[in-house]
Amino acid sequence: MFGYRHPVWAVSHAGHCAPPDSMDMVEDASSAAEGDVFGLNGQIEHKLAFLRRHVPRDTSLVLVGHSIGCYIILDMMKRNPELKIIKSIMLFPTIERMAQTPQGKVMTPVLCRLRYLVYLPLFLLSLLPDGLKAGLVRLVFGGISSLDHTVVQPTVGLLSGDCAANAVYMGGQEMRKVLERDNITIKKNLEKLIFYYGATDHWCPVGYYHDMKQDFPQGDFRLCENGFRHAFVLDAGREVATLVFEWMSGGSGNMSSPSIYSSAVGHELSASRTHAGFTSDLMDLN
Repeated sequence: MFGYRHPVWAVSHAGHCAPPDSMDMVEDASSAAEGDVFGLNGQIEHKLAFLRRHVPRDTSLVLVGHSIGCYIILDMMKRNPELKIIKSIMLFPTIERMAQTPQGKVMTPVLCRLRYLVYLPLFLLSLLPDGLKAGLVRLVFGGISSLDHTVVQPTVGLLSGDCAANAVYMGGQEMRKVLERDNITIKKNLEKLIFYYGATDHWCPVGYYHDMKQDFPQGDFRLCENGFRHAFVLDAGREVATLVFEWMSGGSGNMSSPSIYSSAVGHELSASRTHAGFTSDLMDLN
């Protein structure tokens, strides 16, 4: 799609995919616990650390995020305003009032008050052979006629004990901490931001889209006209990737030689999937 002209980095959430057998999930468990590396703040620092360590300092960047990845990107822009960001593309953004959304009202009690009860069935699932887990995943996704079957194996990986627990823990923090939207950061970077809202998104109601348009009339806010679900990776990853590519190609500013950095959304944007972002996909197939 990019004609091999631009490097693309896709970064999963920390702790949401199993490391190789020769590696531990964290190098120092006590430091990890103290730093809350798998919580929302830790995930933001994880993405910033990746840029510091692996991306040349003066690289021009296009950031792409999905769902909570959009919240992470906004916070990255606030914490490190020196990043050379050309554009940030926010897909189905969960950047405000998550617990008040239709899906948030269902999931908040589960993720916040019943979290430890959820761990037991997840632990039991993790004991199953991968082949059986893959069969269960296909069964859950069986109602999706055009399912992209490349999502099955990453979902199986997420069902390993530690990964699933980390995803549930992070989800609980999202319900508690994603409250009011960061209008100051949005206003400072408005010309760099593209927001793409779902027309039937239970994690981000259409009312949030209209609120944004009213509060930032000069902003670039788009409402999906294609019927894509919040978890579009399940059946429309290629179509959304095409849209993103078109926005980048036709966007204003110097978009001729960017590097594309995807925060917890890499699986939606390439045929070689990562393990990122399946928390919301499993919670809500809409």
